[in-house]
Amino acid sequence: MTQPLNRLQMAWRCAHDIPEGSVVNLGVGIPLAVLDQTPDDREIIFHSENGILGMKALDPGDPEDPELVNAGKRPVKMNPGGAFFHHADSFLMVRGGHLDYTVLGAYEVAENGDLANWRLPNSKTAPAVGGAMDLAYGAKQVYVICDHNSKDGSPKIVKKTELPLTGRECVSRVFTDIAVIDRTPDGMVVREMIDGMTFDELQDRTGATLRLANDWKPLEAPDLDS
Repeated sequence: MTQPLNRLQMAWRCAHDIPEGSVVNLGVGIPLAVLDQTPDDREIIFHSENGILGMKALDPGDPEDPELVNAGKRPVKMNPGGAFFHHADSFLMVRGGHLDYTVLGAYEVAENGDLANWRLPNSKTAPAVGGAMDLAYGAKQVYVICDHNSKDGSPKIVKKTELPLTGRECVSRVFTDIAVIDRTPDGMVVREMIDGMTFDELQDRTGATLRLANDWKPLEAPDLDS
């Protein structure tokens, strides 16, 4: 069976589903890598909650400016015409519905689109929801990037979430290391899965009920080191 995608490949696959001219926010974790994997011939306007619009990834060898970072504290640089503004204005953009997409991580996604991504039971770190709740409702579409299963093998795509919710019925599409799945009015629809995996194998690793799209295709990504 083809190897599951690594973190950069998952980000690459997500980046290629974001259309030209979109205004996009990236969550902490794997979603931040989408900034580096955007196609060179596609203009995407990236937003950050700490007050940036029009950021882009550093190129190899670019100096880092400690005063120019995104909400994940990752050094970035600006595209021509980019803008800085107050943190409160940044959230007005989110809550006002001005973002086309947000890309978030997840601990659980339910088959009705519920998202849980800010608190795990018995975690040693303090829970911090950040701007995820605003983004889950403010963006026109919510893309999720996460491993298909937790380290203990339990599914992250589930019938019903058991963890504290970030947002209800908000997730549009999920990109995992083995599949791309849409949340539709007819349930969870598999658009892509890694070559060599059967639908039954994918269903066995998923808590939600899946349906295979008639035009499904193999999930592929270029060789990228995670």
